[in-house]
Amino acid sequence: LAGSSVLAQTPPTLRVEVLATPLQGPWAIAFLPEGRFLVTECPSTLRVVEATGAVSAPLAGVPAVAAGGQGGLLDVLLDSDFAKNRTLYLCYSEPGAGGNSTALARATLAEDRGALNNVKVLFSQQPKVASSLHFGCRIVEARDGTLLLALGERYHRMQDAQRLDNHHGKVVRLNKDGSVPRDNPFVGRAGALPEIWSYGHRNPQGATLAPDGTYWLHEYGPQGGDEINLPKPGLNYGWPVITHGENYGGGPIGAGITARDGMEQPLHHWTPSIAPSGMAFLTSDRYGAAFRGNL
Repeated sequence: LAGSSVLAQTPPTLRVEVLATPLQGPWAIAFLPEGRFLVTECPSTLRVVEATGAVSAPLAGVPAVAAGGQGGLLDVLLDSDFAKNRTLYLCYSEPGAGGNSTALARATLAEDRGALNNVKVLFSQQPKVASSLHFGCRIVEARDGTLLLALGERYHRMQDAQRLDNHHGKVVRLNKDGSVPRDNPFVGRAGALPEIWSYGHRNPQGATLAPDGTYWLHEYGPQGGDEINLPKPGLNYGWPVITHGENYGGGPIGAGITARDGMEQPLHHWTPSIAPSGMAFLTSDRYGAAFRGNL
C-alpha cells in the first residue's frame, strides 16, 4: 500500500472510554440484546455487563475450570439463534485425569441472566496433559451451523500438531450437539480422530468468519512468525516443521525451514511478533452489535 491515498490521510484520533471496571483477566465478549454483553474472566467467572457499565455478580453454572497460566474460562459465543433458544457456547481449560485440556460446553442463559442452565460438555481435547500453556480456545459458528474450535498444541507436545491421533494443534469441527459431521475430512481414516478439520497449528488466539463465509484464524508463533491462516478441510499448516519464527532466545526450530511440500503457507506473518489476541470483521448482526469475537 506504499504511496496509497489511504496512508496519505491524516491518522484518525482515537478516544478511549472505560465502560466497565474492575474485571479480572477479561478474555472474550459476546454481545447480548439491549446493549448488554457477556464477559469471560480467566479465573473462571462469567459476568454480564450492562450498557451503563454495571457489572453483574458471577453467573452460576459455569463448568469446572483449570485456571492458571494461560488457562481459564476463555471464549464465549452466542448461538446464531440465541434470540429464540438462549443458547451459548463456552471454551475453557478443563481439569481431569492426566492434567487438563481445552473443552467446549453448551448452555442456556437464564431469563434473569444470573445463571447458566442445561450445561453440557460437547468436546474435550485429547489427551489431557500437565501444562498451563497453549490452549487456543476460539469458537466460530460456520454458515452451515457447525462449530469450528481452534486448539493449541499445549507447548510441551508441539510435535503432536503433525499427528492425527490427537487433538493438539488442530481445528476441530463439530455439530452443535457435539457429534462429528459426516463430511469432516478424516472421517473413516484409520489412526485419525474424526473431529479434526485442519492441523499443524500452534496456538490460535483469534478466529472469525468473514462476510463471505471464509474462516480466518490468527495464531501465535514462537519468537517471530505470528500467522494469519485461512484453514481448509484436511490441510496441514506446518507447525512445528515449518515456521517463520525461531526458538525463544534464538536458534532454529527443527530444521529451521519456512516451507515444505504439502504444508500451507500463511496468508500473512509477522516477525517480530505483534501478539494480537483476537480477530473480527466489521459486520452488523441482529442486535446491531459491531463486532463478533473481540479485539
